[in-house]
Amino acid sequence: MSTNAIYIFGFFIIICGVNCAKVTVEQMKQATEPIRKVCITKTKVGEDALSDLRSGVVQDKKELKCYVNCVLEMIQIIKKGKLQYDAVMRSVDTMLPDELKDDTRRAVNVCKDVSVGIKDFCESAATMLKCIFKENPNFFFP
Repeated sequence: MSTNAIYIFGFFIIICGVNCAKVTVEQMKQATEPIRKVCITKTKVGEDALSDLRSGVVQDKKELKCYVNCVLEMIQIIKKGKLQYDAVMRSVDTMLPDELKDDTRRAVNVCKDVSVGIKDFCESAATMLKCIFKENPNFFFP
């Protein structure tokens, strides 16, 4: 995926955050598909691990953990292994459908410090996602 496509996706998120009605889960899936493709290529994660991830299971595989890190970095949820809490909460408020907001906010608040001290970025991202899935089994992850 070209850098321009990534910028276009980011622009879409910014514009929607300001001007669009809340997006649906299906729209989130469509909007994050380019990011999925980039991160699948970058990490060489297997389809079995991705299938489990869609069900909320984070396998203990380096490729999957790095896929999670890649996605979370590209959507600016984490940076260098650290949760960008304020940015996440703004995104929850502006982007998520109302039916997903409360559970997502609660899960992020419970899990915001779970990966503090973990030096490996992939491990940190996976630890955070495991916690979020535990707290909110319906959490959408691309």
